[in-house]
Amino acid sequence: MSHVADTPAQPIAFTRNAREALADAQLRRNFRGAMDALMDKRRNQFPDGDELERLRAFGNRVRARALSKLPDLLERLEANLVRNGVQVHWAETVEEANAIVHGIAERHAARKVIKGKSMVSEEMEMNHYLGARGVDCLESDMGEFIVQLRAEKPSHIIMPAIHLNAGQVAKLFHDKLAVEYTEDVDRLIQIGRETLRRNFFEADIGVSGVNFAIAETGTLLLVENEGNGRMSTTVPPVHIAVTGIEKVVENLRDVIPLLSLLTRSATGQPITTYVNMISGPRKADELDGPQEVHLVLLDNGRSQAFADGELRQTLNCIRCGACMNHCPVYTRIGGHAYGTVYPGPIGKIVTPHMLGLETTRDLPTASSMCGACGEVCPVKIPIPSLLRRLREEAVRAPAAEPHHVRGQGAKHSRKETLVWRVWRTLNTSPGLYRAAMYAGTRLRGLMPADIGPWTRYRSAPKPAARSLHELAREHLGEQ
Repeated sequence: MSHVADTPAQPIAFTRNAREALADAQLRRNFRGAMDALMDKRRNQFPDGDELERLRAFGNRVRARALSKLPDLLERLEANLVRNGVQVHWAETVEEANAIVHGIAERHAARKVIKGKSMVSEEMEMNHYLGARGVDCLESDMGEFIVQLRAEKPSHIIMPAIHLNAGQVAKLFHDKLAVEYTEDVDRLIQIGRETLRRNFFEADIGVSGVNFAIAETGTLLLVENEGNGRMSTTVPPVHIAVTGIEKVVENLRDVIPLLSLLTRSATGQPITTYVNMISGPRKADELDGPQEVHLVLLDNGRSQAFADGELRQTLNCIRCGACMNHCPVYTRIGGHAYGTVYPGPIGKIVTPHMLGLETTRDLPTASSMCGACGEVCPVKIPIPSLLRRLREEAVRAPAAEPHHVRGQGAKHSRKETLVWRVWRTLNTSPGLYRAAMYAGTRLRGLMPADIGPWTRYRSAPKPAARSLHELAREHLGEQ
């Protein structure tokens, strides 16, 4: 399988977005408080550092083993799902995935779709696609429902509306739902539930994501806290699950450590309120459940990452969001500044495979490289190393052979390449190095005050009057 369709796209304006976010004092306060709380909850769930490291190593082995067998596991998953009565569809691009979902909706003359939380459906922009074709798509996850009312993308993969406080949500509900203004969180949640409840029974199709797809049994596993996922997958007569091809695991035993790592890392809970396991449509002797179940398996650049031994580790992600919660960049600018469905550290290594480095050229460099993301990742994805690799791919000269990453060379500069060649020559030739140092110290007054982005926030470096080698020789000569 190949990656997404080659459509021209403008680079994401990350620098501009980040500056706007930094200027929003309310946004920064909202994120600072939320991130501190999430970090504390995660810390409390792992008081034993040794246990955490054992679990992380175990989780890494489980994911690595699944990826090493990915083609075979996907075939086994399909066979067992079909045996269970689930209809399986394969999509190479988001366009194909949306067309599949719309085709199912057309066959059932569907006019309303209710969705449980699904980042892959956000990746597909399913709501807009179906809406443009006369199918109303309503989010049932509370956070997703809030950002849908605001016509925004989620700002976090676990808590989509984390960038808002109670006052902002209260005003939104008052304006959009025509209810009495209240900042009482319990009442706001109740208002949302009352609004959503009737839609579950009116919907023709329910859509959900998948946390893990179990090849051994043909089971789709979905974790949640609100019950909206269970309602979306059981009340409407048709259930469509959408997921990336990397979510497959070999057996039910593998799910146990991954579930523990996911919930404790994401929300600081030992387990979520609901763990749903879906293995097929309603049987003749069952009272509830959908009459049809479909699974759409989406590639969208994932096979590109899979094909590279190092970049394949990107697909280990279990979408817990811990890397975001501990990232000093994400914490200060929030998710929307990234301009993509997947923000933060994980987004910076996932999204280039989906959109290409032409569009995401600034994301791999939007990092302080402090290493916090790699240290907290529950499945030990070496995010800093993968960021370095993507930076290399972005500046690497476009090669004649097929690229490792679509958009390779998006930031390639002949001038920069020449500068580094000169630097290498100087530092591998003692005679040239000494001559350059002599010239640099004697002509230091010619150093310009503005040397590009470096001096936007810093003073221009000024060479010393004498080099370290000169000072050392003088010092040794005096002894």
